[in-house]
Amino acid sequence: MCKRVAGSWLQRLWNRKKQGKEKQALDTLNQSKVNTKNLEFAVVDLSSDKGWNKAIKDCDYVMHVASPFRITNPKNDADMMVPAVEGTNRIMKLAKKAKIKRVVLTSSIVSMMCSIRNGQFGPDDWTDVSYPKLNTYIKSKTLAEKVAWNFLDNNRKSPNPELVVLAPGGVFGPPLGSDVSGESLNILTKMLDGKIPFVPKTAFPMVDVRDVAQLHVKALKNKNVAGKRFIVSGTDPISFADAATILIENDYKGPSAKIAPSWLLNLMSFFDREAKGMLGILDMHLKADNSATIKTFKWSPIPFKKSLLDSALAHH
Repeated sequence: MCKRVAGSWLQRLWNRKKQGKEKQALDTLNQSKVNTKNLEFAVVDLSSDKGWNKAIKDCDYVMHVASPFRITNPKNDADMMVPAVEGTNRIMKLAKKAKIKRVVLTSSIVSMMCSIRNGQFGPDDWTDVSYPKLNTYIKSKTLAEKVAWNFLDNNRKSPNPELVVLAPGGVFGPPLGSDVSGESLNILTKMLDGKIPFVPKTAFPMVDVRDVAQLHVKALKNKNVAGKRFIVSGTDPISFADAATILIENDYKGPSAKIAPSWLLNLMSFFDREAKGMLGILDMHLKADNSATIKTFKWSPIPFKKSLLDSALAHH
């Protein structure tokens, strides 16, 4: 009896939360003059089979864009690993069962670059998850993408959905609504508020969220992308100090371009999970070979400066 009462109470709480998120999404899209007439919502969990068959029924395409993202290492790695890795495998199995034509999977450049450290990486590169000090997020994205490709390799005897992987760099750009709780925007908010007195020494390519969205849509039907990985980022490495300098030059008072000594972050990592999470990208300086993305999608990336300043303007 107690279990039924608790379950009923939790279900009502979950339903209210679901309805609140659905309303928030619809309100945000409508305010942005997006036609939501044919938009439907279904609530599913990457860690459970419940509800997926109904949600995916009669669909032709699947975009798998959801995965936990925190630089801070979780207390329990499974909290990030399970939804990322098992969730991706679940999506591939369900897509095959539902005879989905194509799955567009959002990976990340961290699945390619994090054991290279310096120089240039490209779509054929993979992060070695045994590389020292990689954070849980980097491992989760790398292993989740490998699960998708391995699923296709292990099921060649029967029809599979096509798979296209898009790997964004560090994502900036203005949000559609007022929700700035994402990791990239959270970091920017802290910089603008003067809560990051020192920035880590690291530099890698960035991308505008509007470009990420555009390329996801194009990847649904482009005939030349099946079975390929695409880097969705600019070419040149951008450091946190570069970002802070741009903001300072545009009259934002909070950011600091002072670089934290690597030894300090290493020391802090013993008692601070966010500092520990940063070690996996510390002292990195990498360029991206995005030539295939530019050629295939006829893409011209939004400059990082515009992306950053548009983001900052949306915050303040």
